[in-house]
Parts: sequence; structure tokens; C-alpha cells
Amino acid sequence: MSYETIIYERRDRVALITLNRPAKLNAWTVQLRDEIVAAIAKANDDAGVGAIVVTGAGRGFCAGADIDDTFGKQLDGEIEDDFLTGEAPDWVGIMRRAKPIIAAVNGPSIGVGLTMILSFDYIIASDRARFCCAFVKMGVVTELASSHFLVQRMGWGNACDVALSARMIEAAEAVELGLADRLVAHENLLDEALGMAGVIAQNPSRQVRMVKQLLTQNGTETDLGLVTAREFEMLAQAYETPEHKEAVKAFLEKRPADFRAVEE
Repeated sequence: MSYETIIYERRDRVALITLNRPAKLNAWTVQLRDEIVAAIAKANDDAGVGAIVVTGAGRGFCAGADIDDTFGKQLDGEIEDDFLTGEAPDWVGIMRRAKPIIAAVNGPSIGVGLTMILSFDYIIASDRARFCCAFVKMGVVTELASSHFLVQRMGWGNACDVALSARMIEAAEAVELGLADRLVAHENLLDEALGMAGVIAQNPSRQVRMVKQLLTQNGTETDLGLVTAREFEMLAQAYETPEHKEAVKAFLEKRPADFRAVEE
């Protein structure tokens, strides 16, 4: 597939997806969304990819929805919001089922530019990043399960502050609040994100995705018996995999495990 609004490339065992509408600060369009979804599917299907990094071209990460392309056309009756009609891809489900995915936020991350990454596994912010949950200022409400993820990431009070005030939050405060996970110098952003993704990608892909599934299912589960049952069920599956057998064999033989040689 050829892309018009993103760039897709491989960096060793990491897939790098770059939002590529820099003249509009990578503002979100349906085409941009669909190309990101296609690129993640490509990474998921590539046995040589162990993790994914998403960043933005130019000065911005994603400055929110392209007003002309989305809200303007909706108000004029030219298009319908396909999230509301049920025709849109399941963004949150796709992100939670994907290989580990890291956001490298290089600049403004506004509105859907913020909520699109809340379901990612990790958010690294450049010291030039800025975040804003801008929905109430546009007369709409939060989406992409952000009313869940904001509370899960930040706690009740901070989530209310961010979502109800719609104020701009600088990178350092975002990390302090829990909205982002790590603050780095702008010039080191991509190296840091690719480095973290590379470490994750060295682990067996099957087990990494199994652990990610458990985190998704159990992160807010209050029934600890169910939590444990899910873990034991998946542990039983893991015991039968060639990756586990290779890890044990490598330990006994005092050598590094070669997961690439046994992964199916």
C-alpha cells in the first residue's frame, strides 16, 4: 500500500510511522486515520517487527482534527462522522491488540491528537511537546475511550482538570500529571523512542503480546480471582510455546536465547 499522509519505515525490528501533514501540523483526517490503521496492520503482520513507534513530521505531532475536512464538512452535510455511524475502525481495540506501540510526541498534541495516543502503551514527550484535551472548547466531548484512559493514566482529579478546563499543558507538567510517561530533550526524542522500542522488540513477540493482553484485560479489573485465572490460563499456553522452551534451554546452556530462530 502507498501512503499519502504518513511515512512507514523499518528501523531494524521497529516499525516507525510518521504522521506526514506538516503544513497542517499533522491534523487528523479520515485518510490519515485509515493509513495509520493500515500501517499498524502491516507492522503486526511483519514477523521482523517487534514494536511500533509513532511520531510527527515537522513542528507538530497532531494538532487535532482538520476543521475543514471534518467538522466543516459534517456541518455542511457533506459527510457523517463514521464513528457515530459504526463504520469507523475500532481504534482502541486495534491499538490494544497491536504489537507494543510508543508515541514519540514531538510537538503539539491537541484534541484527537491526544486521545489517539492514550490507548498506546507508552508516551514519550519532547520538551517541545504540548498537550490539550480541547473538546469542550469545540462544543463536543472526549472520544476514543479517553474518558477511561485519562482517569486510568492520571487519576480522577487530574483527569477532570485536563478534560474540563481544556487548558494547554506543557510537556514537563504532562509527565508530572501522568498524561505522558517520560520527558526527553527534543533532539533525543526519536532515539529514545526507538531505543525503548528496540529493547521491547528483542523479547519474544508472542509473549509480549500476551502480556499486553493481560494488562488490557486486568488493568482495571476488580475481581482478583478473574485476574489470576486469566494469568494462569495464559501461563499454561506460554509453557507450551517454543519461545519458553528456548529460554529454558538457553539458560541451562548459559547462552543468550535466540527467540527469532523459534518464533512461528
